[in-house]
Amino acid sequence: MEANENKIKGIPEPTVRRMPQYHNYVKNKKIQGEIYLSAPAIGRSLRLDSTQVTKDLAYTGVAGKPRIGYHVETLLAAIETFMGFNQIDHVFLVGAGNFGTALVGYPGFDEYGVKIVAAFDNDPKKIGSKIRGVPVFHIDKFRDLAQEMNVKFGIITTPPQNAQQVADLMISWGILAIWNFTPVNIQVPKHIIIQNTSIYANLAVIMNKLHHKLSIENL
Repeated sequence: MEANENKIKGIPEPTVRRMPQYHNYVKNKKIQGEIYLSAPAIGRSLRLDSTQVTKDLAYTGVAGKPRIGYHVETLLAAIETFMGFNQIDHVFLVGAGNFGTALVGYPGFDEYGVKIVAAFDNDPKKIGSKIRGVPVFHIDKFRDLAQEMNVKFGIITTPPQNAQQVADLMISWGILAIWNFTPVNIQVPKHIIIQNTSIYANLAVIMNKLHHKLSIENL
């Protein structure tokens, strides 16, 4: 498979999920003044096998030099280009409640090429306000603004009972990628990119493990 095809659809999802780890690690090493990094060194720091590191980073098109490793600046630029971190994608968020407000105000998204440019809600008290400079519109404005600004990426932070309906509306209004933060497993057509991220599911896992650990220690 050609490299450009891998970038589009062939790259394994576990590799994609590891890329932000590589990016953060390499970026910090650049700040510290490191010039070269070896796959074994990266692997030890991230608790990964060095062979896996080499395979993952090969998708960026950069290869390490024998006995020297990867040139830090070159590798960092390659990761950012491969993952699209150096290209800003404008994003719309629906659900300007507490969690939605926190996401709009999160400064770290810019580092990964994401900029929330508008939020939407149906609460009259929120419409017309701004969240750290980001305007809040009525949901009825979503379609026209999405077309005007050519926005293809939407985030859902609504109450769970509204999530599927909002997703359906987003799709009908031209959104191609949805990041869903509600506990509802949203159903979408095959051509739509969907990422369901439930903080409740992750919290349930953490609490279950914690209670199990405490019960063992108390025996």
